[in-house]
Amino acid sequence: MNDAQFFDRLKEIISPYLQNQEAFKTLTAETRFIEDLQINSANLVDVVLDVEDAFDIEIDNDSMEKMLTVESSLAVIKEKLGA
Repeated sequence: MNDAQFFDRLKEIISPYLQNQEAFKTLTAETRFIEDLQINSANLVDVVLDVEDAFDIEIDNDSMEKMLTVESSLAVIKEKLGA
């Protein structure tokens, strides 16, 4: 899986939890889940659970705390996959 495919898959995962559709249209690696996309903390946990299912990985609490932006989330996913 290349970077664009990881990015697109993460986009699919977060889309049901969005509160800010405008920010989603201009999603970049620097986009923040809570501040920019207005995903609340409860839904952010759901995003993490969906990421675990989609990529067949386990994300520990330390890694979950790092997943605040698209870029940091992709880094955690790749780390867990050994990619």
